[in-house]
Amino acid sequence: MSLKETLEQLKTDALSKIEATQTLDSLNEIRVQVLGKKGSITEVLRGMKDLSPEMRPVIGGFANEVRDTLTTELETKKEVLEEAALNAALEKETIDVSLPGQELNIGTSHILTQVMEEIEDVFLGLGYEIIEGYEIEQDHYNFERMNIPKDHPARDMQDSFYINDEILLRTHTSPIQARTMEKHDFSKGSLRMISPGKVFRRDSDDATHSHQFHQIEGLVVAEGITMGDLKGTLEVLLKKLFGEDREIRLRPSYFPFTEPSVEVDISCFKCGGKGCNVCKQTGWIEILGAGIIHPRVLEMSGIDSTKYSGFAFGLGPDRVAMLKYGVNDIRYFYQNDLRFLEQFRVKG
Repeated sequence: MSLKETLEQLKTDALSKIEATQTLDSLNEIRVQVLGKKGSITEVLRGMKDLSPEMRPVIGGFANEVRDTLTTELETKKEVLEEAALNAALEKETIDVSLPGQELNIGTSHILTQVMEEIEDVFLGLGYEIIEGYEIEQDHYNFERMNIPKDHPARDMQDSFYINDEILLRTHTSPIQARTMEKHDFSKGSLRMISPGKVFRRDSDDATHSHQFHQIEGLVVAEGITMGDLKGTLEVLLKKLFGEDREIRLRPSYFPFTEPSVEVDISCFKCGGKGCNVCKQTGWIEILGAGIIHPRVLEMSGIDSTKYSGFAFGLGPDRVAMLKYGVNDIRYFYQNDLRFLEQFRVKG
């Protein structure tokens, strides 16, 4: 059975269960089983790594349609069951239900979680895997496998919190990529992944820096990967995040683990490139770093760099959130001030 047929069958089965269920608890169980992080749809999408590049966006788009259909049906059924439960309760009620009720303060996702999930959804639609890893890492994976030996000056920019000489809090999510590359079986297909999570650096706490922040790094390794593939992927991502009329540009840069390396800018979404306070009158906003994976990084993972190539990129959800929502101090995200956080409450 193909992935599309599997998804279609999954949708049919789930719709039948939703229609048949009579309690909110069982409805929630169906939601978790189908739409949860370890649910049926996610399990099916793991098989996308075996598809051809042409089919991945097709299946990814169909999976999003299935997810949207089931989400709508679940919400509709939930409203029906809640109304039925309320009516049943009112029939037994002995108090004056017309009295004003006490409003419940229901929680919602943190704004950084919302931004990270938005980015993850884009890459799930492109057929990428989401792989998480350790926040406490070995120096070997955090630095050396990223082509940053112990005497490399790039370590000064990523000074971290060490537990001992060889164990530290990770400074980026790149170690996940190194561990995944050395385990991946390329005879079964290419590697396409993103690795989200918290990272740590011994940094000054000010309006734009924090000792703890978030990263989402992406990695693709396959035969014939070029800078054009990287640019096309980033265009899809940044247009989804900042608007379809955004343009991007690549500027030469340096990162030890990529060669060539680039800084990626987007045309300013506030002024359209004319110049304003957001883009510092340049018309462009620096958004992330990227590049073609250094052959040495591939070789250290046991990958033949004469046969395979790849690209990597890394962006900060904290910075994306600051730009999208006009937040001028990164510390606001971590101070638990409800006056700030309530501005990003998910409606509904």
